[in-house]
Amino acid sequence: MNLLFASHNQNKVNEISALLDGKIKIQSLNDVGIFDEIEEYGKTLTENALIKARFVFDKTKQSCFADDTGLLVDALNGAPGVLSARYAGVEKNADKNMDLLLRNLIQNNNRKAKFVTTIALLFEGKEILFEGFLEGEIITEKKGNAGFGYDPIFLPKGFSKTLAEMNLEEKNKISHRAIAFEKLKSFLLALNNVS
Repeated sequence: MNLLFASHNQNKVNEISALLDGKIKIQSLNDVGIFDEIEEYGKTLTENALIKARFVFDKTKQSCFADDTGLLVDALNGAPGVLSARYAGVEKNADKNMDLLLRNLIQNNNRKAKFVTTIALLFEGKEILFEGFLEGEIITEKKGNAGFGYDPIFLPKGFSKTLAEMNLEEKNKISHRAIAFEKLKSFLLALNNVS
């Protein structure tokens, strides 16, 4: 089975291909000659994932999936949310995003937050959604050099180190993205009677 991933990010494609153990072949947009930047104008993560998946399906008529991820902070009414990557500006600078978030929480004792990943799969004329969540809190300073995005300031619930202090194997056991993709994998493998 072949499945198209609505992404140009080869690192993501490799990560998901590894998760699927080669049982389902994943192609990137680059592999099928789509180089358009897909505008994410949705108001929610789900809307953005669907926008990307529908765009790719309309162009290729192939089964495909897309994902979107955001950090939702309780004290900021769910911000940065759908704007997580562009929180401090369109240049998508992780350090500036973290600095702005820490400034916005400086007077706040409520540090609860969660990461959410939504995957939209367009398959055999149906749209199917999968979600993964990781609850935790925003700490007051950056810790760790691994990971990306907000990982240095996100402390998962029940853990004593940030996502950026974990190695990839540790992170992938608990992360929102891994949880969402595990649900996608289970669905696809069950559909194809592959174990």
